[in-house]
Amino acid sequence: MVLEFRQAGIYCPAADVYIDPWRPVARALITHGHSDHARPGHGRYLATHSAAPVLRHRLGEIALQTARYGEVLRIGDAEISFHPAGHVPGSAQIRVAVGGEVWVVSGDYKTVDDGLSEAFEPVPCHCFISECTFGLPIYYWPDAADLAAQINGWWAQTRAKGQTAVIGAYALGKAQRVLRMLDPAIGPILTHGAITATNDVLRAQGIALPATVAVTPGMDLKPYRGAMVVAPPAALGSAWMRRFGPVSTGIASGWMQLRGVRRRRGADRGFVISDHADWAGLNAAIAATGAERVFVTHGYTAPFARWLEERGYQSGIVQTAFDGESLDTSDGAGVAA
Repeated sequence: MVLEFRQAGIYCPAADVYIDPWRPVARALITHGHSDHARPGHGRYLATHSAAPVLRHRLGEIALQTARYGEVLRIGDAEISFHPAGHVPGSAQIRVAVGGEVWVVSGDYKTVDDGLSEAFEPVPCHCFISECTFGLPIYYWPDAADLAAQINGWWAQTRAKGQTAVIGAYALGKAQRVLRMLDPAIGPILTHGAITATNDVLRAQGIALPATVAVTPGMDLKPYRGAMVVAPPAALGSAWMRRFGPVSTGIASGWMQLRGVRRRRGADRGFVISDHADWAGLNAAIAATGAERVFVTHGYTAPFARWLEERGYQSGIVQTAFDGESLDTSDGAGVAA
């Protein structure tokens, strides 16, 4: 096999490297900067040029080598290259070719171009390792323009009531997508410290984002009543949020497709936004690879693997330490700022 599934992560014997390992290893190939895929403690890291600033921001001074999308690197007896995954800025699928056999590790991906991340590109292969976070037909993502109208409509209504709108979104990827949907004519836009820091990194890379005001300790928030506040999900309901007085809360997540999840989280509104592929996107991406063999990981693995087998694929399940998309995490960003 080109790749093996070990206790530390997905391993390539021909190159002696791991892909997104969850235990410390000597050499790690990293698909993107979310904390379940990019972990501290590895000896050396390899990622895309555009993922590097976030990786350094989150992991500190690491031994990091970068590559361009599509650039083929010869490591040991393997040819390795990175290809756009469409998940977050800098995210990649990793193509590994050994002796004419090609495997692709998707990392996390989405097939709809969000105008923020490098757009997903199918990579032909013999074997595809695919996430299936939302691998059931009940998951389908609405049009971006409709989402923007929903969010801005909620904000305007909240402001008219004298409340502040607080929306929970991952600090890397989803928060920036939400920011780009907001209408600044409605009012000021505030960001939690974790999102402010990530925005600064992305802006320095030339990624355009709307003007925002950073929420800082001791800041007088009275002048910002009726603003929109973008914060990590873990900040909702925290002491940090109580500083804003009367609020209406929203959550941006693919899990908002299920009304029961929103009720359990106690949010006033749920907006169906995900940086992962929906059911149609998963199936389209897999078909486009031309792969005969598909391993699935993190998500609805058992039903999705059965679905693929019914359609003639050789399918298997890989147990990993990847989270996919969770409502109970701030993606390692913390909530104290």
